[in-house]
Amino acid sequence: MRLRSLVLVPLLSSFLFVAGACRDEQAGPAHRTPKLPAPTTLRTLDAAPEGLTFRSGATFAGGAIVYLGSRVTPERPTPGQPVRIAHYFQAVRPPPQGFHFFVHVVDTENGQMLANADHEFQDGAAPLETWPVGKVVEDVHTVAMPSVPARLAMGFWRGDERLPVDDPRQHQGDNRVRGPLLGGEAPSLPEYTVTRVKKAPVIDGALDDEAWKGAKPVTLVGSFDGRPGRLRTQARLVYDDANLYVAFDVEDPDIWGSLRNRDDSIYEQEVVEVFLDANADGRTYNELEVSPHNVIFDAYFPARRQGMDLSWDSGMKTAVKVRGTLDDASDRDEGWTVELAIPFNRLAEVPHIPPQPGERWRFNLYRLEHHDRRQVEGQAFSPLFIGDFHALPRFAWLVFQ
Repeated sequence: MRLRSLVLVPLLSSFLFVAGACRDEQAGPAHRTPKLPAPTTLRTLDAAPEGLTFRSGATFAGGAIVYLGSRVTPERPTPGQPVRIAHYFQAVRPPPQGFHFFVHVVDTENGQMLANADHEFQDGAAPLETWPVGKVVEDVHTVAMPSVPARLAMGFWRGDERLPVDDPRQHQGDNRVRGPLLGGEAPSLPEYTVTRVKKAPVIDGALDDEAWKGAKPVTLVGSFDGRPGRLRTQARLVYDDANLYVAFDVEDPDIWGSLRNRDDSIYEQEVVEVFLDANADGRTYNELEVSPHNVIFDAYFPARRQGMDLSWDSGMKTAVKVRGTLDDASDRDEGWTVELAIPFNRLAEVPHIPPQPGERWRFNLYRLEHHDRRQVEGQAFSPLFIGDFHALPRFAWLVFQ
């Protein structure tokens, strides 16, 4: 089954953004022939300005095009902050025809593309073939600072080809020249110490068991920016020799869902989710979800967003208790509670069963809420600062007591 994609949707009353379970809304669309705006005047300079924060000298197409460098403002942005980037190029010989500009924001650690910032040079006023020989052309655009250190990679594309980068040391065989780094310190990752219980909670959706009374409650925040959610979502975790137990308490004035079958795309509606990377390798992980109708979705991933296996059976037991009326928008509900019992022996790459005291996993907790069944809000235990619930570097630490 292929992975889905979605464009980020801003809420009108806040700056929260949707982040779907199996989606990567930052990856961007496939290249297609752009629609240029009405012609405007190409802007040129005699030389690149002083104060470039990144200098390159990389060349394309046998030295026809030189990438002089870029200026990043601010130089040390924080996650989610708008970053203004000015790029400077020069045509040394008449440039090739029909190529368009592309810019990718990539993770410096693993090369994963975090955002697609493709656009036409000078908003369409400066197609490559119009660049005057000897003049410097400037392009300015803005990107949001990701949650992790990132680098820009850029070049020129035409159909299925890219304009060759001359020096192999300036790219990684993909004809994307290395651009400036986007710095900024990502907020520290939260930790949750999960307590061991002698008596397991009864999986009935009611959070009245003794096990939950000793578990620390945490409140989820906006997945994109870490701000408080519009509606409260609390979670607790405990464990025993056999299972990890997770409880959610969800405030929700309109509880609904139309999907009824296991592994339906419940992440398109209202749902709570648990992601577990048991060996903390940043690759293999499991995704588990429950809807208000107690429909479950479970999947195994051998790498980030790769090889999604829906045939994997988590063996988890779940229960939901609704405080209100399901699927009735005419009344006002209070919310719903969820309990999950997740067997250790079904999860991927579990170091020890049961986990040893002090063992550290990577994990995250999520909620998707559709305000008025339209505006989508993503919440997380560890905010991601990009629109991707699979942002493994931003997963929190789960520490076994």
